[in-house]
Amino acid sequence: MASTSPATEQKNNALTDDQFYKDVIAGLTSTPKRLDSKYFYDAHGDKIFQELMGCEEYYPTNCEMEIFTAQTAELCKALIADGDAFDLIELGAGDATKSTQLLKYLIDNKADFKYLPIDISENVISYLNITLPVTLPGIRIQGLNGEYFDMLKKAAAISDKRKVVMFLGSNIGNMPVADAQAFCKELRNNLSKGDMLLIGVDLKKNPATVLAAYNDSKGITKRFNINLLERMNRELGADFNTRQFDHYATYDPETGSCKSYLISLADQKVKIGEETITFLKDEYIYMEISQKYAVEQVNEMAALSGFKPLNQFFDNKNWFVDAVWTAE
Repeated sequence: MASTSPATEQKNNALTDDQFYKDVIAGLTSTPKRLDSKYFYDAHGDKIFQELMGCEEYYPTNCEMEIFTAQTAELCKALIADGDAFDLIELGAGDATKSTQLLKYLIDNKADFKYLPIDISENVISYLNITLPVTLPGIRIQGLNGEYFDMLKKAAAISDKRKVVMFLGSNIGNMPVADAQAFCKELRNNLSKGDMLLIGVDLKKNPATVLAAYNDSKGITKRFNINLLERMNRELGADFNTRQFDHYATYDPETGSCKSYLISLADQKVKIGEETITFLKDEYIYMEISQKYAVEQVNEMAALSGFKPLNQFFDNKNWFVDAVWTAE
């Protein structure tokens, strides 16, 4: 039998050292199996998510876009506060479609600010650095590619101006309630008194409306989830047969917890690098949570994290809120 070539050994070593690989193996060898939702967003995942945001059943994007479009002046007035210079930091910026509404208003009204979008996707940051100066002449932008808190520390090192952090799209809902509370506390620890947070939160509503958003009739959510398996095939040399997995979503109106899973449709083995993962028929991979909140819970989360609620902006259905908090 031929021995492994030096090139293959080098590739395997690089693979083993890769954080993506380590997180995947840790997740798929745990009980129950899980995958980290932050890895949804490669170039393919970004594209599918843009498609999902345009889907009729996926209401959160339209609700928040309505707030940003119809209440732009009020939102910006809250963020500008006393008119001092500030850094506008967006966590998980994506394509900045919603924030572009605010950015344009701030530029047109000569607000003294610099835009610092943060995203784990290098593809996203590259896109923003190139396109926004063209679409928004006069913008000062410095994209930061990396983990949120690492990049917040970098932003603090870049300047000592007041920080206004945006965490939109109900990204806070991608964590269980306890983790979301811990996240907000850590966010406060990275800010100074008087800094602000604009946080988008999806609110509790008719369960059928919520569930349809995560189990759309065109199967876009399914493709978004399956893409993570395909990404492992592309980047980690895995051999997932994606036709052997199906998407399943569930919503509990009592807790406000909407969860997504991938279900194995057969007994099967999947090779990822040097690891072989065994799946039983009907076994699930926990993919993502999309937590929904009552307004009272949003205010409570602010208070427990060291923030003071200042303003709340709702869409006309009261399905979504963009809340402005100040660091105490």
